Amino acid sequence: MEHRGLDAYGYFEREGSLGQVQRAFRGAVAAARERTAEAYGRRLHSAYLYGSVPRGTARPGRSDLDLLLVLHHKPSDDDRDTAEVLARSIDEDFEEIDGVGVLLHDKDTVLSEEERFDLGWFLACLCTPLLGADLAEHLPRYRPDSLLARETNGDLASLLPQWRTRLREASAPQEYRSLSRLFARRLVRTGFTLVMPRWGGWTSDLAESAEVFGSYYPQRAAQMRAAAAVALDPVEDPAVPLSYVEDLGPWLADEYTARHGTKTRSPGAGAGAGRCPADRGRTAPA
Repeated sequence: MEHRGLDAYGYFEREGSLGQVQRAFRGAVAAARERTAEAYGRRLHSAYLYGSVPRGTARPGRSDLDLLLVLHHKPSDDDRDTAEVLARSIDEDFEEIDGVGVLLHDKDTVLSEEERFDLGWFLACLCTPLLGADLAEHLPRYRPDSLLARETNGDLASLLPQWRTRLREASAPQEYRSLSRLFARRLVRTGFTLVMPRWGGWTSDLAESAEVFGSYYPQRAAQMRAAAAVALDPVEDPAVPLSYVEDLGPWLADEYTARHGTKTRSPGAGAGAGRCPADRGRTAPA
């Protein structure tokens, strides 16, 4: 039987590890560990890597470095400012990475019942421990079921108005490039989690995610493949993100709601697994 990111009992296997970090990115990872510890000191409970770097699939000069930092107490404005400075310093010092993203949360939120199938799942299954005690030890095992699909990406319909506003306010080519990447990533991951329970597995690979989705929705397969390409190589053409918020996005939101229902909390409350936290709540552009 195909592996599909699950163990023999059908639970998610944690993806990524420090051992999978490619040589080109080891300096940036070491700097992230050292600078995070210095910046937060005793306020920090634990730190994690996620994304292509710990999965060993990052592309030098094109991939970003993503961090989840968990504090003992709720992040303050000073904590968020510290995260911005931290992200900027690492990004500027290592040409191998194209942007640094920092998600900042507190321990109680990560372990809360409300976040059990969103931020909790994200940490336990998609994050690689970098510093401190691993909170995954206090979280349950997870399966690729409809509940997980609903709680990770069941908020797309409520996000679309925000996306339209951001797109209307954009004007510079770099802004369109950033939005095309953000929207495309979220749509591909949402398309994948739409079919995840039927497929019976997990993948973080965007191209594979699009192919899996396309096998269930052939009429939208070409659009999703194109979105996966944009997620990896964003474009400056405003027509691309416009097509996402006016066509693919609304269709996907309706289909998602019909099959899995809507997320029980508002957008931005947690990590957002399908956008793969990397696609929302960043402190630095990717």
